Amino acid sequence: MGLSTHPVRQNDPIDFGINSGDRIFVHGQSAVPFALLEEVMRQTQLKKDLEFVHLHLEGNPAHFRAEYRNRVWINNLFVSPSLRRAVDCDRIDYTPIFLSEIPKLFSSGNFPIDVALVHVSPPDRFGYCTLGVGVDITRAALANAKEVIAQVNPQMPRVHGDSLVHVSRFQHIFYSDMPLPEAKPNTDIHSEALLSIGRNVASLVEDGSTIQVGIGAIPDAVLAALSGHQHLGVHSEMWSDGVVNLVERGVVDNSKKIVHPGKSIASFLQGTKKTFHFVNDNPSVELYPSDYVNSPQVIARNPKVVAINSALEIDLTGQVCADSVGHRMISGVGGQIDFNRGAAMSAGGKPIIAITSRSKKGESRIVSALHGGAGVVTTRADVHYVVSEYGIAELYGKSLGKRAHALIEIAHPEDREKLLAEWKKICVGGI
Repeated sequence: MGLSTHPVRQNDPIDFGINSGDRIFVHGQSAVPFALLEEVMRQTQLKKDLEFVHLHLEGNPAHFRAEYRNRVWINNLFVSPSLRRAVDCDRIDYTPIFLSEIPKLFSSGNFPIDVALVHVSPPDRFGYCTLGVGVDITRAALANAKEVIAQVNPQMPRVHGDSLVHVSRFQHIFYSDMPLPEAKPNTDIHSEALLSIGRNVASLVEDGSTIQVGIGAIPDAVLAALSGHQHLGVHSEMWSDGVVNLVERGVVDNSKKIVHPGKSIASFLQGTKKTFHFVNDNPSVELYPSDYVNSPQVIARNPKVVAINSALEIDLTGQVCADSVGHRMISGVGGQIDFNRGAAMSAGGKPIIAITSRSKKGESRIVSALHGGAGVVTTRADVHYVVSEYGIAELYGKSLGKRAHALIEIAHPEDREKLLAEWKKICVGGI
């Protein structure tokens, strides 16, 4: 990628000093220190009961391998896609927590971290590295870990914001020259359903709004539909190539923001090389810890915040399940409620849940009752707008009956009659 001219040094033999029973934090998302993890697992072959804690990790890092399951416990704070089917609530578990609260968990003393494995850009002439594409909860892990081991990589972008860390904070440094994992481009964003969802969401976004989006087919479709807007701002848990496209088109200029005007804000980044090159030493992009970026109070200070999130299913009263399929955890609480509430508190703000009316299996995402075991991430009282390819249901201030009818109207046409019949049975049952 050519992001740095710093040479990559040959690693001398290093004993990281990791002990049985240690809790090890791992830098997440696109900042996974793959080479460092390989070395850690090699060195700890005789160690037992190692706890690895992290948000979701791209790819298949070394400690995920089945051969290590008898001596490794993985504590997900957000379940990695490659671990979804392996979560057994024993050796591979999940801790439900808002992303905005994880830094406080690390600093509270209730969740001590023995070792932090981080992935950083090379040091500048003053000895400062950056946390690259992931500040999120990693800043708090750095501050509270007893020992920090850094993978220094010339292909890690140097990113502005609260990202600096001096080499003196590292007890060990491991050098590796390797590309960052890239998020696969969505190939179905031009489907008629996604194009309709994008247009419907875009119709709710006013010029001058500050947007929060994630990654995936729906966020990409929404961002593509915003290409005709003006003076948008970005304050988001994370963002990807779609935001870069809007900046390059002049749609995003952050000129109307109160908090960090002129800057595109995130706590971590994902995407392709396009995003990684764009953010490298770019003063218009700043990353901050998740307890700041995801703070509803901080989010709400910007006007017209539009929070755009998705769901796995929504019941007819507006309860949103976004982290599990029945009892099976597939993601996590993340920052959905942080931004939903921040947008609701913002002057002119709009919290939006955007969904396809049916899943890829052809099942309705709008249901009369959530499936057994499904967790409620966003409560019915927090939901303002639900958008599908069939329209917009505004639920804020609506009674249960009016909510149900509004949601049935944006369900797949073939599911509406059944949903209405089920709703009538629920009402007779005592609502």
